[in-house]
Amino acid sequence: MHSANQNWKRNLIVLLFGTFITGVAFNEVIPFMSLYISDLGHFSSGELSILSGIVYAASFLVVAFTAPFGGKFADRHGRKRMILQTALGSAISIALMGCVTNVWQFILLRFLQGFFDGVIPNCIALIATETPRDKVQYALSILSTGYTSGFLIGPIFGGILVSFLSIRVTFFLTGIFLFAFFLMALFMVSEHYQPDPDADDDGWHLFKRFPNPRFVIYMLLTSVIVQSGLNAVFPIITLYVKQLLGGHGPVAIVAGLITALPGMAMVISSPFFGRYGDKHGASRVLTIGFIIVILSYFPQGFASSIWILGIFRFTNGIGNAGVFPSIQTLFAKGTPANMTGMAFSLNQGAQAIGSVIGSIIGGVISNFVGYSGVFYFAAVMIINLIMIKWRVPEVKRY
Repeated sequence: MHSANQNWKRNLIVLLFGTFITGVAFNEVIPFMSLYISDLGHFSSGELSILSGIVYAASFLVVAFTAPFGGKFADRHGRKRMILQTALGSAISIALMGCVTNVWQFILLRFLQGFFDGVIPNCIALIATETPRDKVQYALSILSTGYTSGFLIGPIFGGILVSFLSIRVTFFLTGIFLFAFFLMALFMVSEHYQPDPDADDDGWHLFKRFPNPRFVIYMLLTSVIVQSGLNAVFPIITLYVKQLLGGHGPVAIVAGLITALPGMAMVISSPFFGRYGDKHGASRVLTIGFIIVILSYFPQGFASSIWILGIFRFTNGIGNAGVFPSIQTLFAKGTPANMTGMAFSLNQGAQAIGSVIGSIIGGVISNFVGYSGVFYFAAVMIINLIMIKWRVPEVKRY
């Protein structure tokens, strides 16, 4: 690993840029998705809502099913190769979105975008295996700020570009940025992992070859639950902000800021948690992060003002900065190097499933018990914390 250690900082900088651009690419479509679909045909408001939901969910559904295949390919042929293939595929599919003439072409390309959504998990896997062991938590925490800030800035970036240019030009520019990352990764990222193309020919027994299958299953379940809680809030946050403001004032701007606060907090606090985790262990950081997140959700449900909601959304993000990189670090240290790609791709699939489940549950709960109920549902992560502290030896030590 000595030769790999010399280049780990350069790898981190390049892949930080790549995960940021990928995060932007996946979320920039949110502000203008319905507008773009309406430009592609004549639809009623109901049809527009349904088609928008299909367009948004298409990539997540594909990721949930294809992630294990991408992980196996990366373990057999190298993570850098997979990063290059998915970056180039994403660049092409997103650029082509600017050329569509009907909504079905748009949906097809969103499916294709999901198929090529391997940039982030393979960047994580490469950093996890090419970084010195005593710097892994720090490096993964820094990397998490890339895709988190990308997801955060994506809608803002998309909205600004569309206001100055056109929707089609926005897709072309994003494709160009992704192609630039492809070139940077091609010439600047180094990988010393030696894949074995003949390994793992015993079929698709996803968990059998992990040294500790139960650990992997529980961590994947944790990713599903955490992502469900996170995404349950997204469908109702703007409506909740509108309710707190009494239906008056700049609802869209305030909702945008409230939505952005957890991401901002995560970017600010991730380096601290990374350094703390390298000294005291990822399990301790995961436990601390869980406690902060759980304690932050309940007050959001009975917030009496937008300021209280904002404070606890920010605190929520601090907790997220402890939870997400710690799950990745535990995966990195709890799986062999020749299976890291599979582990992170399975985790990506688990997060995609959690995103779909959370979005659906959030809408259903708010319909029956109101917006506050969604935050109380998200706080059931306390059950998740108890489960892993009780059943997962790697976590219950702290």
